[in-house]
Amino acid sequence: MRQIPNFFTLLNLFFGCIAIVFILQTGQSIVVLNEEQGTYDPFFPEKMGWGALFIFFAAVVDFFDGFLARMLKASTDMGKQLDSLSDVVSFGVAPGMILYQLLRLGYARSEGGLDVSAAFLLPAFLFTCAVAWRLAKFNISTNQSDSFIGVPSPAAGLVVASFPLIIWFNDSDPESWKAKLAVPQLLINPWFLYAVILSLGFLMVCNRTFLAIKFKDYSIKNNLLKYILIGISVICIIALQWLAIPIIFILYLVFSVFSKVPPAIIKSGDDKTLDVTV
Repeated sequence: MRQIPNFFTLLNLFFGCIAIVFILQTGQSIVVLNEEQGTYDPFFPEKMGWGALFIFFAAVVDFFDGFLARMLKASTDMGKQLDSLSDVVSFGVAPGMILYQLLRLGYARSEGGLDVSAAFLLPAFLFTCAVAWRLAKFNISTNQSDSFIGVPSPAAGLVVASFPLIIWFNDSDPESWKAKLAVPQLLINPWFLYAVILSLGFLMVCNRTFLAIKFKDYSIKNNLLKYILIGISVICIIALQWLAIPIIFILYLVFSVFSKVPPAIIKSGDDKTLDVTV
């Protein structure tokens, strides 16, 4: 029974590996010839969408491994380390590969974009490095049950994973509000992606405390903001589908600012503890 949570943790890792396979196997070409204009247009590979879906599958089983560990009272140091190692792959490496491929798509729209230097694409893996840093810091902390030090890596990874799904399931109606806002074009804009990489990376490695969506009890008094956030999130998902994910993430940041999250504690190098407050 004590190994059941570890099974779900390894399933998280397994799904993350499958996601990477799909993201990498996007075909030989990422552009198509526009015969009318005589130019090349970026072509969104369907397999990247499947890779993003497997990141979401990994997030589901990642939730259940922690839930089962608490329910079965099977939390162990090995399980904690295994969970972080799995998260690096599913929410660090796989989303980093998505960012890399989206940058390729973005540069493919410009003249000579197919020959873009790797120096313009490799910043995608700064996101992966930030995830590894965030998880290492989590592993040496002593109190992140009521709050998180830095944005949780699964949350940041899911924001990135939502980008291919937003593009994949984009409304093709030119009169729709999504088309008018040019959402898919924005999500493959290199400058927008660089801003996402830097913003999410900073939020993960910073020492600010963020709300943990965990319940010690289910009273409205102690969980009002959490219930409001969950309710708004459900409405957003129904109305906006995959576009709801980044919007929910922004709402999570706002709610964290207004919630009275307690300080978390990180062990320092000399075994003293440091209070980290907002």
